[in-house]
Amino acid sequence: QFELVESGGGLVQPGGSLRLSCKPSGFTFDNYAIGWFRQAPGKKREGVACISSSGYSSDYTASVKGRFTISRDNADNTVYLQMNNLESEDTAVYYCAAEKTTSRCVRSEYEYDHWGQGTQVTVSS
Repeated sequence: QFELVESGGGLVQPGGSLRLSCKPSGFTFDNYAIGWFRQAPGKKREGVACISSSGYSSDYTASVKGRFTISRDNADNTVYLQMNNLESEDTAVYYCAAEKTTSRCVRSEYEYDHWGQGTQVTVSS
């Protein structure tokens, strides 16, 4: 059974950093684009970043450009989201998702077939 597991969330002060990890269970990431999404209380789920299966292309929502970096290690079957200079507005449950494609990634949740359970990120002093 396909499953994704996120880790690395937690409580951090504004300006701090966290690194989220996403690992699959039951399949390998090689031919999958991976997206990171987040959902804050009372808000719609938002596509934060995505990375193509090769890792050569990525895309970010405007509010995290220059602060967040998505990367992947296909040998280790892991995708990371490095989050720096965190702001209170980044507080949300973060999800990773997988789409079987070798094309460029997109940040639309409707393109993704497999989802993790989410990890909470709270930015607060």
